[in-house]
Amino acid sequence: MKTSVALVTDIVQPTVEALGLELWGVEHIQQGRYSVLRIFIDNEDTVNLTDCEKVSRQISALLDVEDPISGEYTLEVSSPGLERPLFKLDQFAQYIGDEVKIKLRDPLEGRRKFTGVIECVSEDTVSLNMEGKTLELEHAEIEKASIVNSERIPTR
Repeated sequence: MKTSVALVTDIVQPTVEALGLELWGVEHIQQGRYSVLRIFIDNEDTVNLTDCEKVSRQISALLDVEDPISGEYTLEVSSPGLERPLFKLDQFAQYIGDEVKIKLRDPLEGRRKFTGVIECVSEDTVSLNMEGKTLELEHAEIEKASIVNSERIPTR
């Protein structure tokens, strides 16, 4: 069975692409009794408020019909920003050489949070250089990741 994030991704991706944008990622956060569904969009140029409004209007109607998330939630549509979250392996590959913050699902060497430079990305792992030491992380074990203050345009 697919997670709510995977279901939302399947539902909204065709609409986002039809609007000439890229679906960068989807995040569903439960904060107490409140729930936030974040849709990150990107494109070759800059994402502006008009892009976010268009996507929000289009996918809001879709999500109301498909109802992939139980209960009430707030829908947020935005660009990934400078400290953009990374969801997919190909996104990590676009930022080889940049610093990233990673939070793992389960502790590794007694820690869940790591900061380092992306060295290499393979089929299912991300290699992180942390002060000269290389750490291999399974992509499936990464709960959350984001670029640390990068103004560089990624290689696509």
